[in-house]
Amino acid sequence: MKPAVLVTGVAGNLGARLLGQLHDFDVIGADLARPVTGELAHFLRIDLAEESSCVALMGAIREFRPQAVVHIAFIIDPVRSGVLDVDRMWRINVAGTARVVEAVTETCRDRGPVRKFIHLSSVSAYGSDLPGPVSEDFPLGGHTLPYAIHKREADRLVQARAAAAASCATYILRPHIFAGASLDNYLLGAFRGTPNGTGKIARRLRARKGRLPIVLPLGRRYLENRVQFVHVDDMARLIAYLLRREPGDPGLTVLNVAGRGEPLSFRDCIAIAGNRLLRVPTRAAFSAVLHLLWKLRISAIPPQAAPYMTGTYIMDTNRLRAYLGRDYERVIHYSNERAFRDIFRHEAAQPARPARNRHSAAS
Repeated sequence: MKPAVLVTGVAGNLGARLLGQLHDFDVIGADLARPVTGELAHFLRIDLAEESSCVALMGAIREFRPQAVVHIAFIIDPVRSGVLDVDRMWRINVAGTARVVEAVTETCRDRGPVRKFIHLSSVSAYGSDLPGPVSEDFPLGGHTLPYAIHKREADRLVQARAAAAASCATYILRPHIFAGASLDNYLLGAFRGTPNGTGKIARRLRARKGRLPIVLPLGRRYLENRVQFVHVDDMARLIAYLLRREPGDPGLTVLNVAGRGEPLSFRDCIAIAGNRLLRVPTRAAFSAVLHLLWKLRISAIPPQAAPYMTGTYIMDTNRLRAYLGRDYERVIHYSNERAFRDIFRHEAAQPARPARNRHSAAS
């Protein structure tokens, strides 16, 4: 009999890649819609913005007795998800995480089956303009961008509740920007030049395969700012590795996750993307451009993302390398550069239309 695992956000991109790694598990998938690919033992249709989702999750844990819960449901892209209301986004991202944690904690008190809880955080929880490669102990300072603020709040919430479920090992993974040919989010769209808004101008540009330029303020520092990526398949492999790892790790384990090797500079990324660069005089002018493109619904990049697109934020991943040991290269296949280059593998393909009302991880 296969062990069971419950996965929230199973219909998202990472969920689909993770399903491909879990053939030796019975997967209980939770989302607003069934995944279009992959095999589930059971599907649970839930809305994490609703209080009733906590009761539904507790019922599923007691009925199917999963040995682990993987929480990857999160809204990153307001346009693609169709969740433009920041309050609703918070109810899904932060309150929804609290409901998942509560379900795990309560069932663990009843000597429930869950022995591992894996939560997907983000590099954005640290904030922008970091002083250098930060370790997992660096203070969380996500700001401005709702997604970053929500990741910071959810991360802290999981940390605070980890001790309440002493019988359950808790893992917090903080990945950098997801990359890969299957990915299509507004961060990668900025390098691709994808007019990924929902307005008429954006639709016309997409119809004739038009590209928006990469916009940066004047100054060498903005081209030298460095960034990391993690391939979505490597992220799926890491989660699957943690699920299979025996024995589990007691208490709380926090891991920064990025591709192998050196980070890329924005100059490197622009060269790989093969897109044209448009310079504007100041950071204020850059923010104004983002606001205009958002207002006209040409771009899906929230204006609040400006500090994260002009700052530098990279992580120290030595803890991950030490944790995986001899398995490091078996789990993390891609370097930062290879992961980034992979997003252009199917560049000719048109991006998918924005998916509405999905709680799946779209990092």
